[in-house]
Amino acid sequence: MLFRETDLKGACIIEPEKIADNRGFFARCYCAREFEKHGLNPKVVQCNISHNAKKGTLRGMHMQISPYGEDKLIRCTRGSIYFVIIDMRQNSSSFKKNIGITLDSGNHQMIYVPKGFANGYMTLEDDTELFYQMSEFYTPESAIGYRYNDPAFGIKWPMEVKVISERDRNYPDFE
Repeated sequence: MLFRETDLKGACIIEPEKIADNRGFFARCYCAREFEKHGLNPKVVQCNISHNAKKGTLRGMHMQISPYGEDKLIRCTRGSIYFVIIDMRQNSSSFKKNIGITLDSGNHQMIYVPKGFANGYMTLEDDTELFYQMSEFYTPESAIGYRYNDPAFGIKWPMEVKVISERDRNYPDFE
């Protein structure tokens, strides 16, 4: 597995190291030892799937706060998405900064999202699916969110939002 740090400390893009032959390829997409070696939390207690029927669907920006903050490993298993993370750790030098990355079923890349980061995505194709590995159980009373177009973050989405939940559309301004 190839680990590439991002500009936001603790967040990593992970790419499977493919062993290819005439049949196709084989690659590991998770290894607790390698995660520990790179300073990432290897704990996985829950896995989730998110399916999105329409291109232009936006979900986010979501996170869980302490004491149920969660590390996430996310991969797009069908279709493609533009995935965004925001560093919400107040003591971080990159507080309120964000990065975006395209994940798709063809590039097999994953993103590791540490505790203290909000995340969200926009689908770039119809019939898109994501697979999440979580370090903590979902705890509704710890779930919070930020509006996807809040000027405090200045996220540049790749297209117009076509489908969004009322909750995601109506989160209050951060400031």
